[in-house]
Order: sequence, then structure tokens, then C-alpha cells
Amino acid sequence: MLESMQDHIVGAADLRGDCANCFGLCCVALPFTASADFARDKSAGTPCANLQDDHRCGIHARLRQQGYSGCTVYDCFGAGQKVSQVTFGGQDWRGGSRERAREMFDVFPVVRQLHELLWYLTEALTLPPARPIHPDLRGMLERTEELTRRTPKELRGLDVAGHRQEVNVLLLRTSELVRAGTRGKKKDRRGADLMGARLKGADLRGANLRGAYLIAADLTGADLRGADLIGADLRDTDLTDADLTGAFFLTQPQLNAARGSAGTRLTDSVTRPGHWTT
Repeated sequence: MLESMQDHIVGAADLRGDCANCFGLCCVALPFTASADFARDKSAGTPCANLQDDHRCGIHARLRQQGYSGCTVYDCFGAGQKVSQVTFGGQDWRGGSRERAREMFDVFPVVRQLHELLWYLTEALTLPPARPIHPDLRGMLERTEELTRRTPKELRGLDVAGHRQEVNVLLLRTSELVRAGTRGKKKDRRGADLMGARLKGADLRGANLRGAYLIAADLTGADLRGADLIGADLRDTDLTDADLTGAFFLTQPQLNAARGSAGTRLTDSVTRPGHWTT
């Protein structure tokens, strides 16, 4: 029987941001620079001017109109509630010492990276072609989940880059196994500069698009079934009427950064962004 995300130690709900159970960590811990994505500068550890006392965003319903589109494409993969409610046991950064606040702000990006890896590993375990390495994937999933539950001191000193490399070995193998099921010659555009590329109606079935720069590319009506999209930059990519069914390692933040339509066909692991045209 096909394994589902609910069969593992983490589920879909654990790997999506739950702002109601977070202390607004992404609005405080992370920096941003005035640009097309953010209306003003903000340094790390400084609360956003729009963050309210209840940790909610005062302009949440108007973020794009107010120049904060970068916030609308962000997802912490559930790290915010993990750090707020588990790592720090529900202790608010506002009511404690400066050292505790610094710890929370340092730990949050670390756990966010680990939760992103959990998302990829969890999806890999739902892919039937990767069944030969499911035991290894499951072991790495459990190991990564254990890392997220370490103390703040341990998390601050964690070699996340080293762990990511170990996980990536399994994700690469997963990609090979899944894409092998696509017939014909498969395009290898890993890390390719495809910014603004005209790929309307392109046949990208089973393509390797890991880390590809697809910023503002025209993928209208393109066939991306079975494509590996891990780390692909989809900012302002036009996915109108494109077919992404069976595409894998596509995250919600990637999709939120793209443009699409009601005719865009999606894989089950993501949801259609509310700002897409209908």
C-alpha cells in the first residue's frame, strides 16, 4: 500500500506554518531589504513595523497592496510553531530576557531548514518509484526530526549544511528513481540560467530542474509532469495552463512566488495560491 504522510512521525499539518501557535518569529528573526518584495528595510531580530502585540500581522489581508509580497510567498514549514511551543515550551520572546530572545531568533532559521528537509523526505516517502530506498529515507526522516527537538544550545551549534548534504544524497537518488519512469530523453537543466526563457508549451516531462533559475520564464502550457523542481527559482514564472501533475519536490513557497491560472494542473502536495488568476 502506498505510504502516506500521516504514516510517519511528522504529518502535513506539522510541516505548514501555523501562525496561531507561533510568536511571529518570521516577522522578527529574519531580515529583509527594501525591494520589489518588501516596502522597507528590517534588520534581523527587529520586529516588523506591522507586527501587532498578539503576534499577528496588522496588514495580512493587504500585504501585496502594501508592498510586502515577499511575506505572501514565505512558509516556515512549521518551524515557527515548533520553536515557539516545543523548543521554548510556549515562552514568548517578548516577555523574557534578551538572551532568550536572541536564542529564539538564532534557533528559528536552523529549525526552518530542518523542517524544509523533513518536507522533502516526507514527500519522497510517498513516491512509489523510490520504494527501494524507503528504509533509508525513513531513517533520515527520524534522524532529522530528532535534530529539531534538541536544546537551543545544541541547535545553535548544529552543522545544518553538513546534514543537508547527507539528506541530499537520498533526495538525488529519489529523483533518479522517479524520473527513470518517464519515457524518452529527459532534459537535464540542473542549475541552468533560464531567466525570462520562452518555454511556452515545452516538453519538460521528467526533467531535472533542480536549482534552475526560472525567474519570469514563460512556461505557459508547458508539460512538467514528473519533473524534479527542488530549489528551482519560480519567482514570477508564468505557469498558466502548465501541467505539474506528478512534479515533485515542489514547495508551496515556490508556487506562491509564481503566476498561474485555474487551468494550471498541480501535484497533490501543494495548493493553488489565492492570488492566481481564475
